[in-house]
Amino acid sequence: MLKKAKLYSIADTYRKIIECEVCENRCRIPLGKTGICGNYKNIDGSLYHVGYGKISAVESRPIEIKPLFHYWPNSTALTFSNLGCNFHCPWCQNYHLSFRRPRESDPVTSPEALVEKALQSRDEGLCASFNEPTTNYDYLIDVFTFGHRKGLYATMVTNGYLTHKALEELIEVGADGWSIDIKGCPQMREKKILPHVDHEKVYRNAKRILDLGGHVEMVYLVVTDANDHEECYKWIIGKHVDMLGPEVPLHVNRYYPVHKWIMPPTPLEKLEKIADYARREGIEHVYIGNTGQAEHETTRCPRCGKTLIVRRRYRVTYFDLDLDEGRYRCPRCGHHIPIRGRYISGKTIFLF
Repeated sequence: MLKKAKLYSIADTYRKIIECEVCENRCRIPLGKTGICGNYKNIDGSLYHVGYGKISAVESRPIEIKPLFHYWPNSTALTFSNLGCNFHCPWCQNYHLSFRRPRESDPVTSPEALVEKALQSRDEGLCASFNEPTTNYDYLIDVFTFGHRKGLYATMVTNGYLTHKALEELIEVGADGWSIDIKGCPQMREKKILPHVDHEKVYRNAKRILDLGGHVEMVYLVVTDANDHEECYKWIIGKHVDMLGPEVPLHVNRYYPVHKWIMPPTPLEKLEKIADYARREGIEHVYIGNTGQAEHETTRCPRCGKTLIVRRRYRVTYFDLDLDEGRYRCPRCGHHIPIRGRYISGKTIFLF
């Protein structure tokens, strides 16, 4: 199925070269070619989403696994992916999806069929994840529009490298939950790791989402010998504080060797050092992920220290917050705890 893309411009009328305006790579695509992600193709001078509806994985999953700890706690989202990516991280966990381009022979799942599956699974929402969902932009617009009509929330697990046009249209159709991976800092260019990526734009976009009323949680995968040095983590935390503010959660996650990056896993001591620094700099909700230790994923009141939410195996096992005029607060001291949506109590699923 071919669908004409919403976001592109003509870069060269004579040679029919198109500029894709979905992500900040802004690929200039000649006739008959695709951009970096392989999902958008120049066909006779118009841009088409050739990967539209070509789903690579679909599964009902806890929202906490994204990770989104402050968004519809204990809910589940029908999580789906397509093929391709606009980055090529050498430590990509889902490289078998991210580094394969869609083929003409791949089957197509309609937006209506995907939403119906979420309803049948009794999920509270939808989540575009696994590979980079920006590459599936036109399909997401249709899925989230239809899902919103059916009362489903919409979330993105993304590298945050969209254009403002793409981001704003996704917000308009209901995508208000964003788990954004920050891959590193400007100094990584010296190591020639993701040299084409402008990490400033990721924070620009995260701030834009907040300004438009969306919910953001930042995820910093601390990769050994890539983005784990002091200059890098201080830049990341400084940008978080200055541009996003203290209430936006930060997940400091452990890396494990995968794909082409075979350096040792991130030492727990380094993760704790970075998390402690982030708290001292003023970030109120800092978590350490990918360790399997519940104490690192527990929400405590940043003012009085009371335990408020306990999570084990990506499920909420304890929830103690007061709901006051639509805002969650610490029951001991009244401090505001940012939570989007409502806590889904009594919902149990099993992960193995």
